[in-house]
This record gives sequence, C-alpha cells and structure tokens, in this order.
Amino acid sequence: MLAGAGHAHLVMMRRWLDAGYRPPAGTVLINPGRAAWYSGMMPGLLAGRYTVDECAIALAPWCRALGIVLVEDSVVALDAANRVITLAHTGNLSYQCLSLNTGSRQPLPALNDGSIGLVPAKPFSAFYQDWQRWHQGSSPRQLGILGGGAAAVELALALRRSLPESELHVFSGKELLHGQAFGLIQRARKLLLARGVELHEGIYIDQIRQGQVVAGGRPVQQLEALVLATGAAALDWYQGSGLVCDDRGFICVSDTLQSASSPEVFAAGDCAAHAGSKKSGVYSVRHGAVLAQNVRAWLSGDALDDYQPQKQALALLSTADGGALMHYAGWTLGGQLMGKWKHYLDQGFMEKHRVSD
Repeated sequence: MLAGAGHAHLVMMRRWLDAGYRPPAGTVLINPGRAAWYSGMMPGLLAGRYTVDECAIALAPWCRALGIVLVEDSVVALDAANRVITLAHTGNLSYQCLSLNTGSRQPLPALNDGSIGLVPAKPFSAFYQDWQRWHQGSSPRQLGILGGGAAAVELALALRRSLPESELHVFSGKELLHGQAFGLIQRARKLLLARGVELHEGIYIDQIRQGQVVAGGRPVQQLEALVLATGAAALDWYQGSGLVCDDRGFICVSDTLQSASSPEVFAAGDCAAHAGSKKSGVYSVRHGAVLAQNVRAWLSGDALDDYQPQKQALALLSTADGGALMHYAGWTLGGQLMGKWKHYLDQGFMEKHRVSD
C-alpha cells in the first residue's frame, strides 16, 4: 500500500517502471486527487508562467503501467498494530507492507478567533482554488503570508505579481530565510522590498484577533486573508498510529527508511523524521530512490540499502519574473540565467515522471 503521491513515491514508481518491476497484485496508491502537483513549479503557475497541466502529473497512467489500483481518498487514521489504515470515504483497508509519503501541514497560530481567512499553502490544489478566486477579481485588500522560509519568499513574489491590487505583508518569526547563506538572505530581502512587499521580521505571530495578527499581545497588522507558509507540522494521525514519532509528531525512521517500531512500514518525505534529512523536495527525491530498492527488498526478503543524506543541497527560488535566486555550497547568484536553469531542472523532472497512456 502506497499512501500519498509526493516526490518520493513518484521517484519510486519511476525506478520500478524503468527496471521492469511490477509490485504484487492488489497494490494500491492512495491520494486525495487524481494528480500529483510538483511544488517546484507552483510559484511559476501563480505568476502566470505555467499552466495547470504543466505543473501536475496524472496518476492514472502510472497506476495502469504498474498494475496498481488508484484510490482517490485521504488517510485519516492508521492502526500499525493491526496493519489497518482508515480512509475518509473508503473506510478501512488492511496491508502487509505500507509506504507513507503523506507530507505535512502548516502550523496555525495558537489563538484564532476566525476573523481572518486562513489559507494553507498545502495542499496546493486547495490553495490554487482560493488564488483563482482572488485572481478573478475578489483579491484581499490586505493579504499576509505567515512564514519566512523559501516557500514564503516564492509565494510572496508570485502573489505580488499576480495580485497587484493587494497590499502584501510577510511575517517571519526570525529573520527572513533564517539559517540560509547571508548572500541569499540579502538578495531575497532586497527583491521583496523592491517589489513592494512589506517585511515584518523577528515578529512571531501567535494570535489572530478582531481581524488583526497579534504578536505577544501587540496588534501588528489588519488583514483580510493570511496564507500559511509556516514550514512543516505533523499530521494529527501520525502520533495516534502506534508508530514511534519524534517530539514534533513525525514518524521516526531508520537509515533504511523503515519505521523505528514497525519494519513493514516505510516513511519518506516530510512525514518522516530522519537524522540528516530536511523537510524539502530535494531530500524527498533522494528518499524515493532508496524506497524503490528497499520496498522491493523487504517484499522479497533481501537486504535493504541505507539512505545517505547529501551534504549539500541546491536552493533555487523562483522570483516570478523568469529569474531565480540560487545558493549552493556557499555560492549565491540571481537573475534570468538562474531562472532558465531552474526551468530546465523543473521541466526535466516533469518529463521524467510523466507516463503516457
């Protein structure tokens, strides 16, 4: 049973298909929709540089090619002791081997009176529907983005371009792009300010009250809508699954990407807690290659491989105008050439992970 069609599972299925491997009869792929969205191209879609079809990968052709049954549904519970997974509409399904690539959610402010419309950036299919409504003429006069990471920067630039009538604010609990290279932080900050985005750095929003975001009891800004791009929080059902989780609620896995408590369960991408891995698509893609080998090996009783996190990860942030900001191994660059490189990499990923009927 494969739960979720994130980057790791797309890579795993690609490896299986290329190797001529077919999973056991009765294998299912569970996903809330019939397509997998590629997060790397989402800002470009909002900025008008891509179409929906260019950013989504149809899952039905994958399932037909591999002999897998596609179940359009969401996981709401897992009973690891009895090897039963519960879906929102389908009900209970039993499994022998389970691979989880079900992602994460955005944390919410601790106190919220419902006076500001909250729009999580994930899942993107739902966020895109809100954005379409805004783009077609009902955009918020005052729009905020909660978060200071790469996703918040890319979304701010894309929304600034596509919603020019909205007053746009970014609220970052620490400095913008905290933990990234100084050069990348400076370039991103300068670009956002030049585009007319108001930055609120070092302000931790912990409450929404009477149409305002509040930090430590102090009202900061009146808003009509707030996009949540606040990093990764565990889905609620992880901790109730019976699987060992870390102190943030994510599923603890060994180097083989197996659950620390249930070896028949694998976890990859944002849902997995693995030393050395970050909540990033770059790491999820690397997880997929190991999953492809290890799920097959577990089913056949063979030895499993260890996942080795990369020491350096490439960061490419879309700037919504065809350009990008890049950081790798201490080097920071920006401009149209970096945007062309990002476009090339994104298109390569999509072409590689599409299957024709």
